Amino acid sequence: MVNARSRHGLRFPWRRWLSLVGGLYLLGGILLGYPVAALADLAQRERVPLTLEILQERLRTPIQSDGLPTIDLHGLVIDLRSENQAFRDQFYPLVQAQLQKRGTPVGLDLSYSQIQGDFQMSLLGLRTPLYGAALSPIFSPTEQEQLQRDRRRLAQLGKLSKSLLATPNLDSQNSALKITAFRGPLKLIQTQFLGGADFTNTFFLNRIEAQGTQFNQGADWSQTRFSQVASFSGSRFRQDAVFRNSIFFGKVGFDQAQFQREVNFQSSEFQTTANFNRAEFQRSANFSRIQWQGNADFAQTRWQDQANFNRSTFSASLFLADAVFAKAALFREVRFNKSVNLRGAAILDRAEFGYASFASGAYLNVPGLRFDSDQAKIVGNPGQIGRYISVPTLQGNENLLRELVRNFRKLEQIPDANQLDYTREQLRLRELRQQVFGINLNTATMAQLTRLGFTPEQALQITQRRTQSPFRNPTELLSLGTVDLATFINVRDRIIASDPTSPSREVWNRISTGLSCLGVDTLILLSRYGTNNWLIFGVGLVAGAYFGVVFWLVDRWRRLAPVPILPPTSETIWVMSGYSVLTLAGFSSIFRNSDYPLQTLTTVAVIIVPVSIALLLALYLQGRYHDLMDTSYFTEEGSLRQFRILINRLPVIPSHEMFRERYLPIVWDRRWNWLNYFDFSFNNLLKFGFNDIRLRDQHLPGLITALVWYQWSLGILYIALFLWTLSRTIPGLNLLIYFR
Repeated sequence: MVNARSRHGLRFPWRRWLSLVGGLYLLGGILLGYPVAALADLAQRERVPLTLEILQERLRTPIQSDGLPTIDLHGLVIDLRSENQAFRDQFYPLVQAQLQKRGTPVGLDLSYSQIQGDFQMSLLGLRTPLYGAALSPIFSPTEQEQLQRDRRRLAQLGKLSKSLLATPNLDSQNSALKITAFRGPLKLIQTQFLGGADFTNTFFLNRIEAQGTQFNQGADWSQTRFSQVASFSGSRFRQDAVFRNSIFFGKVGFDQAQFQREVNFQSSEFQTTANFNRAEFQRSANFSRIQWQGNADFAQTRWQDQANFNRSTFSASLFLADAVFAKAALFREVRFNKSVNLRGAAILDRAEFGYASFASGAYLNVPGLRFDSDQAKIVGNPGQIGRYISVPTLQGNENLLRELVRNFRKLEQIPDANQLDYTREQLRLRELRQQVFGINLNTATMAQLTRLGFTPEQALQITQRRTQSPFRNPTELLSLGTVDLATFINVRDRIIASDPTSPSREVWNRISTGLSCLGVDTLILLSRYGTNNWLIFGVGLVAGAYFGVVFWLVDRWRRLAPVPILPPTSETIWVMSGYSVLTLAGFSSIFRNSDYPLQTLTTVAVIIVPVSIALLLALYLQGRYHDLMDTSYFTEEGSLRQFRILINRLPVIPSHEMFRERYLPIVWDRRWNWLNYFDFSFNNLLKFGFNDIRLRDQHLPGLITALVWYQWSLGILYIALFLWTLSRTIPGLNLLIYFR
């Protein structure tokens, strides 16, 4: 017996040691940042089943949380299943009675608890009518104002529906509508709902804290009002989540939430910021017909199924940075009042912006967008969506712009493809200008760096850094300890980072880059880089009308003495009237289609005016002393009178007798003679005209020949630019050229 007792007394206390180790493990996890999920699992093992006695004790002794009395039901197992009907029938009335007391609102804390069975929020709050009867005196003035605000909104909607639908019994229907008001704060931190969670038609007058909550069955928050902050950060919805027709008056956070089944926010309203940052949507998400009054943050979200934002209104900015859309992203008939940030987002299927409207200043910001036109597509209103796609810099976005152009060409949305081509060339022009006029970080002196805006300490560190390794990109300045972001933003448009070369080589590089810059700038101003037919047509009208007047002046205003050779006054009036009409038509086309109409007109003037004026001055200063002074310099081939394309025609008749017989000088004694000069000008420039009018080959001053050949040379360049523009804007010809 003694030996047995001794052996029994020496038995090792395993259970006590295991409890001690477990406690130390939990404490160490808290101190060392142990994962929250693991801590929740450990806490779950310590949950205590809620009995009627424990419930009554907790109701009698509420705790203070954030200055308000709160019913402490955290860390419990609350069994509301039908098998435990006796407890369930007493749970709701007891808790409701405590929550509906007058005076200070009472909160409810269900954090870290496990709720078994279906949970119904309507059995805990106070049912109050939406219309008709006065509010219960239990509500404070602040709470009554919150409820009255929602009443006024619903009353306005009711009047609108009545006027539109002419429903006779609408008032009687509205008088029966009631809503559940919950006055105190609700805490659901790490709460597990094993059954369905019904929060429908509830007005939460205080904040909701539901971080890390798990809804294992359906969670229905339809027609719910959230008066203050509502946080669902890190919550997990394993079944359908429904927030249909809900209103969020305060900030709401669904950041890092997981929606494993379908989620429905249709016809809801967010009056302040809505945060869905890093949320995950594994099934279809319905965000249609929503009013977003504040910023909508969907940055770094993951959409594994369809995302539906149709017919929503974004009054503030929409953030979709680094979001991934594996399936369709629908934005049909959406109203954007501010910018949409798609920086770094990925579109793997399609994004539809059909009939979407953009307010003034609203645009799609897409730098770094991951988009492959072979696998995905972006769809929008033809001729409109391209204008709202914005890329701030060309560097790093060349492939994106190429894919976007290819996308719209595949969809035969040629204006949108051309608009993005135009955007790309504008960005390239900006880079070329920066390379011409920018200061090279690898060769700039201390004085130049200081004039740019760097401090002496920053300039010294830059010179020391480039002696070790040259700068490859201006953004490398941010790696220096003394250069802050504000300084970099101030100087980034005036600096470049290229390999140091000899001074002569650097000057040559800048000259060649400047010529490229001049060519791109000219194409942009004259034709929007080959994307606008009407703009290039307006340029042709202005130039053709100008040269028509110049040729009329050369031919009809020859001398004042000894015998004047001048046109009659009526002809002068007709010429200037025709010139005014053609020029005004050209101005109208330019101002309607050019982004920089004054610069376009300046470019046209620089091209056509200086040389022609110099030749005219030289001609009138030297005078004209030759035979056939009373005969026109211009001749016409009168065998045919028809519209002709004269691309291969030269402006001077051949020096052969048989051609001289065919070409006769134009007559001066006809009222319509002035039309011949405009006809010749447009023949020479557009290579298209009514009569074949050319210069004669005898007794012709060389300055006049030079003037005509100068316009003819400009006409070759113009017709090439015009045909190039046509090839980029005619759909059939585009398909022939770009899909070889």
